[in-house]
Amino acid sequence: MAEHHFHLNADWPGGRNSEGSIDAGNLQTKISIPQEMDGPGVGTNPDEMLLGAAATCYIITLAAMIERAELPLEEMSLESEGIVDVTNGVFTYKKIIHKPAVALQTSATEAEHKKLAQLVEKAEKSCMISRAIQGNVEMELQPTLK
Repeated sequence: MAEHHFHLNADWPGGRNSEGSIDAGNLQTKISIPQEMDGPGVGTNPDEMLLGAAATCYIITLAAMIERAELPLEEMSLESEGIVDVTNGVFTYKKIIHKPAVALQTSATEAEHKKLAQLVEKAEKSCMISRAIQGNVEMELQPTLK
C-alpha cells in the first residue's frame, strides 16, 4: 500500500478578523474569513479551498478517464459552485455543483458520446475528494456535453 503525505503550514497572528497565510508547497496564499461572512476577505478561505479541491479533483479525474478511454477530446472546462448554509449561526457547507463542459471532436462516434456521458458521472464518484466529503456535502452535476 502506498501512502502520499501532504503538508501545510499556517500562520494566524490574531483573532477572528485577522489575516493569515498558508504554505503547502505549490499553494502559498493569504487567508481570512470571506467578506460574505463578515471577515476581511483577504486571500482565500476554507470555503473556496474546499470548492477548489473538489473541482480540481473532479476535472483531473475526468481528464484521466477520458484519456484512458481514448475518447477524442476537443475541449473541457469546469465551473463549480459551493453553497454554504447559515442556520441559527451555524455554518454548514451544504452543496457543491459541478458544471463540466466537455466537447469531443466532430469525428466522435455515438458510442464515444455515450461513453463520455458515463465518464462524466463516474468521475464524480471516483474522485477522492468527493469520496472524502460524501455524506456531508451534497454533490450535483450539471454537465454540458457536445
